[in-house]
Amino acid sequence: MSPTRIAVVRALPGVGDLLCAGPGLAALRTAHPDADITLVGLPSAAWFVEAHPGLVDDLLPVAGVPGLPEVVPDAAEARRFYATAAARRFDLAVQVHGSGVTTNPLTTMLGAGHQVGAARPDQWQPPGTVVPYPDDVHEVLRVLAVTTASGAPSVGTDLELPLTPATRAEARRLLGGPGPAHGPYVCLHPGASRPGNRWPAACFAAVGDHLAGAGHRVVLTGSRAESPVTRAVASAMTTPVVDLAGRTSVVTLAAVFAGARSVVSNDTGAAHVAAAVHAPGVVVFHAGGDPARWAPLDRTRHHAVAPESGAGHWPTVAAVLAAVAAGPTPARAPGRSDAAGAPARPPLELL
Repeated sequence: MSPTRIAVVRALPGVGDLLCAGPGLAALRTAHPDADITLVGLPSAAWFVEAHPGLVDDLLPVAGVPGLPEVVPDAAEARRFYATAAARRFDLAVQVHGSGVTTNPLTTMLGAGHQVGAARPDQWQPPGTVVPYPDDVHEVLRVLAVTTASGAPSVGTDLELPLTPATRAEARRLLGGPGPAHGPYVCLHPGASRPGNRWPAACFAAVGDHLAGAGHRVVLTGSRAESPVTRAVASAMTTPVVDLAGRTSVVTLAAVFAGARSVVSNDTGAAHVAAAVHAPGVVVFHAGGDPARWAPLDRTRHHAVAPESGAGHWPTVAAVLAAVAAGPTPARAPGRSDAAGAPARPPLELL
């Protein structure tokens, strides 16, 4: 019998963490079109649920459970959380959080009729269906390994973030209005939640000045907490910029990216936002980064740039500019679904 109430456990805080779960949720929705699908996650995931009404029906915020860095342990709160989950009478609980050290027991405590998750061989093995935790694959494919094991075959690996007319209008307002008079623009996203993932502001500034010299408006984006980073980039540039740091929600940021000729970002959630709206992008990784896991899967539209072996901690400005100039390549990656409706953008001409 097909499940009618499904819990999907992914209590991760990052924008990219949530977007990378999208293909797995799409697989579940396609396999169980009439089911109520609940995301069991952090309260900060409310934006994702609101933005994806076709994938997720509601959010059950995790509270009181120990072992998650973003959750304050509290026995009474945890009891209330588990009681609320039990009252939902989930038929199926799918753990796509990670290897399950904390979240496999959490998923078991939801009380679902059947449980599916991943675990390493040396970890506690939960009841139900358990797949070996895939250490060496992209994050999207990690999630799909679990949802496929639940009986929901993959329907594609594209990230999606639907945009509404109101969101597009807000993006146009922030950018100063529509029309060719304002010229083509590129977005630089110099922030990252982990300071160690931030390419130096001077490097972003050099890229920005070069692109401005080639006739492109430069738009800086970031969260409110990343405003000091965007200000540092703007101060280091010799040409004017539009600084939108702290002025966009995730979906408004997506609408801004959707109109950009290119998005240059660090290894952070902004790269996945760009991928979700099919905006060409360049993702800058440091020497210890993991492009195989976190760079967007569509390598025809997105370029991951990391330093060559032994060439230092960061890639050069020239390497990043070369990736920006390359733009989307004509061939699509194997196994990708077509990005229907994604506007074609000509390659950037750089001076």
